[in-house]
Amino acid sequence: MEAFLFVLGLPLAGSAVLGLVGQRDAAPEINVAFSLATFIAAAALTAQVIASGPMLVLQQQFFVDPLNVFLVTLTAFVAFTTALFARPYMRTERDHGKMTPPRMRLFHSMYQLFTFTMLLALLTNNMGLLWVALEAATLATVLLVAVYRTPASLEAAWKYFILCGVGIAQALFGTILLYLAAERVIGAEGGGLLWTNLDAVKSQLEPTVIALAYVFLLVGYGTKVGLAPLHNWLPDAHAEGPTPISAVLSGLLLNVALYAVLRCKVLADGALGTRFAGDLMMGFGLLSVVLAAFFLSRQRDIKRMFAYSSIEHMGLITFAFGMGGAIASFAGLLHMTVHSLVKSAIFFAVGHAAQKAGTQVMDDIRGLLRISPTVGWGLMIGTLAILGMPPFGVFASEFLILTTAMREYPWTTPLLLLALGVAFAAILGKVQPMVFGETSVKRLARPPALIPVFVHLGLALLLGLYIPPYLNDWYQQAARLLGGS
Repeated sequence: MEAFLFVLGLPLAGSAVLGLVGQRDAAPEINVAFSLATFIAAAALTAQVIASGPMLVLQQQFFVDPLNVFLVTLTAFVAFTTALFARPYMRTERDHGKMTPPRMRLFHSMYQLFTFTMLLALLTNNMGLLWVALEAATLATVLLVAVYRTPASLEAAWKYFILCGVGIAQALFGTILLYLAAERVIGAEGGGLLWTNLDAVKSQLEPTVIALAYVFLLVGYGTKVGLAPLHNWLPDAHAEGPTPISAVLSGLLLNVALYAVLRCKVLADGALGTRFAGDLMMGFGLLSVVLAAFFLSRQRDIKRMFAYSSIEHMGLITFAFGMGGAIASFAGLLHMTVHSLVKSAIFFAVGHAAQKAGTQVMDDIRGLLRISPTVGWGLMIGTLAILGMPPFGVFASEFLILTTAMREYPWTTPLLLLALGVAFAAILGKVQPMVFGETSVKRLARPPALIPVFVHLGLALLLGLYIPPYLNDWYQQAARLLGGS
């Protein structure tokens, strides 16, 4: 109980504290301290769940099980390492005149508030509160994307707000339909929006209402996942916001939105007894993979390119969960983990590279190995990892997804292989001259924070070579919760 309260209380308190002192010189260190404390509390909560099993907290309004507790730990860890990266990065942005003291205060306070909303969405047992948490996350990240106050960043934030606002409205309608179906079975006073109550009676829920609710929920939360054709906000938000926000958008927000879809899919599968929910996820996922792969080759901005890479990978994860079964669900969970680690590491390296060159245009970024070998190697190794080169964890998860697709849905295999091949050629062809080319750019005044880059890549490498037994058990339990036999 104490660990649970700390997981939610620390980032909320951090947001309040940094709202008061977020413009001071010590604010980045305070941000790191709150993020570290949150991660420690998440690790303690994880140990508690492993020892005691799933737990209901605060009159059943919050629920912790093997599915969400591993995402809580991952979210807190990436939030902590991103805060470490942001220390020198945001100070350099301030030195360049992009950040003023009020903007620094806004950035630090909203960063902690964003972390709180992500953890709240993961831990809540109430489907209505889940919607509220994801809407609050949208509002927090809109302010973060627009923090530079340039015309391009304001346009990106406005597009993000409008598209995700429309999507979250669809999710609200789906949540209302879900409650309508639950009220007939559970009753008005029976906690019809509590996921554990819904899960217990899912086979009794009205199939037609649940099918309609799931469509709205998938479209609504799928907008925040970045699934095509609802993805248009994501490249702009990544390109125009600060790089730490690009890292947490790809590494955290997309995962949490997909988690909401998975909770809804469990209910739909139980109520319908068909593959309706899974087939919809496969369709959206496959469309996202193919569409994003072909958009990659047209990008000139490095952050936009890796934003489309995030769309591709979230599409692949959605496709895996749509296939269902023990292996595909295990692979989807593994891919969520390694994608969060590798993509955030890439954005860390990209942020330093763009600061060194003074631009995000890939044609103007050259010779990273000459300017800063660690940034250059971090970007190159991260790129190879995200492209699925062995022995990184992305290769292991993609191999499991592809082999399952070959066996269960062979018609999808050519499309997946074509999309992955196009993405491989497009990204590697653009990154290679950035790393190995010639340049006359000078070094940055402040040393970059590269420990998070290589810690993330090291963990992704470990998960490709060896999955620790406790983590393997974790994934298997979560896969069973999602319907894998």
